[in-house]
Amino acid sequence: MSADNSFETVDQDDYATTRTTPRERAIAAYSNARNSVSGAGQRATDTLNEAPLIALAGGLAAGVLIAALLPRTEAETRAIRPTARRVRETAREAARVARQTGTEQLGSLGLTRAKGEETIRSLLDGITGAVRASGQAALDAARKR
Repeated sequence: MSADNSFETVDQDDYATTRTTPRERAIAAYSNARNSVSGAGQRATDTLNEAPLIALAGGLAAGVLIAALLPRTEAETRAIRPTARRVRETAREAARVARQTGTEQLGSLGLTRAKGEETIRSLLDGITGAVRASGQAALDAARKR
């Protein structure tokens, strides 16, 4: 092994035919592995330079996954509790207001719960009638044969 630490890719097949000592084959394998790892690092650097936002998103996703898998400490629970409570209450209020606004808008269009139930019931009755008629027609056709 030379002292200049230069990386030279070595074809292991050539080594197997020209040099037969286990030490030389081990050196060749080590050299090839080191070059492969070095090349992987360079490819990762190139990817980061070409698409930094994708790398950022990947890192962020990995961080979120790791954080989700780690158990929460008592200090984190105490720190987060007030914020979580506020977020939960805000979400409940937003859902209540959205439901109320939606109900009012539908009411102004004349679409009430009773009308909706009536429409669904009518639709189901129509479907049931169509299924019965189809079944009866199939039965009548089978009897004629």
